[in-house]
Amino acid sequence: MRLAFMGSPEFAVPSLAALLKAGHEIAAVYAPPSRPAGRGHRLRQAPVARFAAEHGLPLRTPEKLRRNRAEWDDFAALDLDAAVVAAYGLILPKEMLAAPRRGCLNVHASLLPRWRGAAPIQAAILAGDTETGVTIMQMDEGLDTGPMLLAEPMSIPPNATGGTLAATLADLGARLIVRALAENPEPHPQPEAEACYAPRLTHEDARLDWWATADMLARKVRAFDPWPGSFCAFGAMRLKVRKAIAVPGSGPPGTLLDDAFTIACCEGALRLLLVQPPGGKVMDGAAFLRGHRK
Repeated sequence: MRLAFMGSPEFAVPSLAALLKAGHEIAAVYAPPSRPAGRGHRLRQAPVARFAAEHGLPLRTPEKLRRNRAEWDDFAALDLDAAVVAAYGLILPKEMLAAPRRGCLNVHASLLPRWRGAAPIQAAILAGDTETGVTIMQMDEGLDTGPMLLAEPMSIPPNATGGTLAATLADLGARLIVRALAENPEPHPQPEAEACYAPRLTHEDARLDWWATADMLARKVRAFDPWPGSFCAFGAMRLKVRKAIAVPGSGPPGTLLDDAFTIACCEGALRLLLVQPPGGKVMDGAAFLRGHRK
């Protein structure tokens, strides 16, 4: 088939690679423009853009698609059988959704309608879900509201992080999108009554609030690893928390309980196992505490 692929993060790369391996013609790859990143603010390509460049695929990086008629016309001129979208980040207008002969198919990292939106992987871990999966969806103008073509569940490992779960789901999604294009399954509507929404994350969402339960904060640390990365205040320092576990303990929320870097929550306590000071390396939480206690 003649396809366009639209994506951005590492999650999307296995799907693009699988489509190439399956023999599909990739007429164009759409990815976000390069952005300044890191301490040096050097321009950094999105992982999908890097993959396209490394494999000689035609790359397009529009800043926006809404009210961008020139981009709509260029997309229609590709004469596509289908477009595959995986965590692209831009909303496709109806003119683009209707252009390919088989429409636009989305690789979504949840069992829809559970966790529609931009952050389904983090939302599943944060909510304590024991199961997630990937849904291949026929896109419509709504936010992840289109009919479902294929879905496959998987259990969430007890110690899964946002990063490890994303990698597993990426491989699952790659397998399912190849199947969906080959089998052309019958679409089925989503049960609207079961829909949940996972909004786009910000850095502030990752702040640890000691008035939450220890279990919830432990899930938050796992869910937001590696991005946006949980953090707490330690004096005047914004301390990243890379790994933590809930343990028994009590005291006023935010109180340091012991030398193992255990902090009281509204219910239970959170032990900070791995932390990262600003500009520093990841280190053992107790060792960090020994070096910074007054």
